[in-house]
Amino acid sequence: MAQSTKRMTVSQALVEFLARQWTVDGDIRERTIPGMFGIFGHGNVAGIGQALKQFNAEQPDLMPYHQARNEQAMVHQSVGYARMHRRRGTFASAASVGPGATNLLTGAALATTNRMPALLLPSDTFATRVADPVLQQLEQPWDTGLTVNDAFRPLSKFFDRVQRPEQLYSIALAAMRVLTDPAETGAVTIALPEDVQAEVIDVPLEFLQEREWHLRRPLPEAGPLARAVAAIRAAKQPLIVAGGGVLYSGAEQQLRALVEATGIPVGTSQAGGGVLGWDHPQNLGGIGATGTLAANRVAAEADVVIGIGTRYSDFTTASRTAFQHPDVVFVSINVASFDAHKHGSQLPVVADARETLVALARELDGHRVSPEFAARVAREKAEWDAAVDAAFAPSGLPLPGQPEIIGAVQEASAPEDVIVQAAGSLPGDLHKLWRVRDPLGYHVEYAYSCMGYEIAGGLGAKRGLLADGDDRDVIVMVGDGSYLMLNSELVTAVAEGIKLIVILIQNHGFASIGHLSETVGSERFGTWYREYDPDARNFQGEKTLPVDLAMNARSYGLDVIEVAPGPMAVVELKAAIAQAKASDRSTFIHINSDPLIYAPDGAGWWDVPVAGVSTLDSTQRAREEYVSQRAAQRPLLG
Repeated sequence: MAQSTKRMTVSQALVEFLARQWTVDGDIRERTIPGMFGIFGHGNVAGIGQALKQFNAEQPDLMPYHQARNEQAMVHQSVGYARMHRRRGTFASAASVGPGATNLLTGAALATTNRMPALLLPSDTFATRVADPVLQQLEQPWDTGLTVNDAFRPLSKFFDRVQRPEQLYSIALAAMRVLTDPAETGAVTIALPEDVQAEVIDVPLEFLQEREWHLRRPLPEAGPLARAVAAIRAAKQPLIVAGGGVLYSGAEQQLRALVEATGIPVGTSQAGGGVLGWDHPQNLGGIGATGTLAANRVAAEADVVIGIGTRYSDFTTASRTAFQHPDVVFVSINVASFDAHKHGSQLPVVADARETLVALARELDGHRVSPEFAARVAREKAEWDAAVDAAFAPSGLPLPGQPEIIGAVQEASAPEDVIVQAAGSLPGDLHKLWRVRDPLGYHVEYAYSCMGYEIAGGLGAKRGLLADGDDRDVIVMVGDGSYLMLNSELVTAVAEGIKLIVILIQNHGFASIGHLSETVGSERFGTWYREYDPDARNFQGEKTLPVDLAMNARSYGLDVIEVAPGPMAVVELKAAIAQAKASDRSTFIHINSDPLIYAPDGAGWWDVPVAGVSTLDSTQRAREEYVSQRAAQRPLLG
């Protein structure tokens, strides 16, 4: 009689199971979990660690293992990889008990907020409790079964704990279902008690067979589609808001076909950057709080707004002030019902972006916006393009502003290169200014906007490209504040010989929050990197910190190019980027900037409440301005 089971540990069974999962999207088939990150401690070294070692010795291609230097960064790498693969694949991240596990929490929140798949395998304390309390175990007298891993529950789209070996089968299958569901995906967490990881189980062979997970691409229902088409046909000034769902559905060509046939203009969220080339006549650029003046002017008068694959965050809606037409109607197309019904939309279309765009193109055949509106769109775009040209123009200043630096990076990079960013003032400036030339060329994590994402996320993006045989450059732009939050994965890049180009813009503080601090009347308090002034009891003095971030990167083993302040700084930056692109090693480029030189105004607003009472004149003035701006806010956008 043929053998029907295989004796394994729970960890060995889980690793082999994950190695045999495949995602299928049309004619594309790829491994759902192509590799695993892991940082080992007493909670997983004898479980997951042993399993990975055994497979590495016997079947090295089954589940490739990758070191990391920080658990949070493991999840960021997974998200960067998933973005490049349009959510078809991601990595697993294994951590030990206690602090190793809780270091994953920020990554879990980021993955779920961004609707990006990431598999988390935090180790847990003994299921048997035979040795309670073990090293790094949290205890609560009111619930002795509680562990730190319960903190993953609100952050995960799926959470379960393998308390018994026999539970592995149902938990693993349920986890994969969520991980590969376009509407539900996010952080998927399987907590693994350290004793259960090493327990023996006779695993049914069918559990270890290859399994395919076909991505759902639901068609739009006839009724909602017809109502959406009727609204669009009746519109005088329609506008599309394109989000990340367009990219994840692989719907760029369908979007382009629709807007070229109808003339409807497009504004993009941060996640939607790349859905159209920057120079496409219908692409008005970023929309909302950090959007372009062109997109926001058209949005203010739009009578029908067609959201495709967008979460409609406060930055996209400019805190519900962007859309000012008194009778504006929202058509919300999203594979997730939760997002399709946002802000009270009465025209939700719960369906795949690509399939819906195909249906819209068919139903809107022959329809086109008026010549007057088309001319208005062209005029707004031309005016904004000229404003960007002016922002990119050489200034000759010894400390260039961030817009000029972005222009230099734009000029020196190739059309297919990928720009990676996440937090600070760079996302807003890139949203306005970066001229995206490739669908995957713009990766700004701005749902969770996590400081420290940039380097780890960029490394994950590069892994994703290399997995497809694509060796284009990934350029990470990062400020000194975000760099100091999490830079350790530069060591991982060096260790694996994965090339990154990191451009660090040093402004000696938190540029974005410094500017925001001014607008709310807090006068940049606590946002400069300065030596402590014992007399004033603050950090607002003139003495900058003697921190050498270039030396820090050099100590990690990167090639380092330092651009000295001076009138030729931007010219030297372009030359440095060219040198970095010609190299096969990771390069760190350091340049100083003036944080008080801002990008052109896009007329977007962000609701950050200002103190209702204050003795500071600056706060009082800010409060008056805040009340005035808030008057334009709408309670619903339906």
